[in-house]
Amino acid sequence: MSHEVHHFSMGGWLFALAYITSAVGCYAGLSCARKAANAWTSVARTRWTLMAALSIGGVGIWLMHFIGMMGFDVPGSAIRYDLGLTLLSVALAVTATLVGLRILDTDVQWIRGLPSDVRLLVGGVIMGFAVAGMHYSGMAAVRIQGELEQGRSYVAASVAIGVVASIVALWLSRVAERPAVRIPAAAVMGCAVVALHYTGMAGIAVTVDPSAPNPEGMTIMTLLFPGFIIGVALLAVPVVALMASASTQDLEQEREMAIWLGGDGPETVSRPYGRHVKR
Repeated sequence: MSHEVHHFSMGGWLFALAYITSAVGCYAGLSCARKAANAWTSVARTRWTLMAALSIGGVGIWLMHFIGMMGFDVPGSAIRYDLGLTLLSVALAVTATLVGLRILDTDVQWIRGLPSDVRLLVGGVIMGFAVAGMHYSGMAAVRIQGELEQGRSYVAASVAIGVVASIVALWLSRVAERPAVRIPAAAVMGCAVVALHYTGMAGIAVTVDPSAPNPEGMTIMTLLFPGFIIGVALLAVPVVALMASASTQDLEQEREMAIWLGGDGPETVSRPYGRHVKR
């Protein structure tokens, strides 16, 4: 028989905090992804893409999930978390997000040969599964005095939400030259993460066994304290890098000045997403 479960035991403010955290992490990540798209060297492109994956995967996805889990409560049972599976969920979120972004803008020749819409679709699907994989690996880390099961229909619905919204967010990040356009992209991605989380949580069925031993592992607060510190550090690095970096217009002007001083003739320079610039 299914036991009572609370998802907002600490109040509705936790939902708002989870969404804001996800949106901020996604905005920083999408801004870094835009810098990667405009980078002239593979080293700079890799550096910006890595910061984007850490911001989106580490903060926008993982930290949001565990903020939301602060409101998860099962009356009559303590809740603990397996550290190994929790760390796995972080690695999965960041790695899969990195792969999705790299497919969208990569130096690998056979991938660059694919149409941009195909790369967008594949990247979005991978990022959507990254959000879902992070959520369900994080839920696999939950330990209670009894059993916890996931409803298959809710799992399917949550994965679909993550994939569709990730594709939309990646498309917006690709065409968003101005920060004002990246804001809705981050809002969409934040909605995707939060909607996936609570859709999956709605399908949870819990059976409490009073005779079962108390669960072992870490409490949510023990996990979140270092999580917040790491999350702030993960956001601080790309934010400082974004503030210190030159704008795309500045880079174009510097490049044109260098070409003019060097006296080079017209030559086509390859740019991300198949665009070219005459120099």
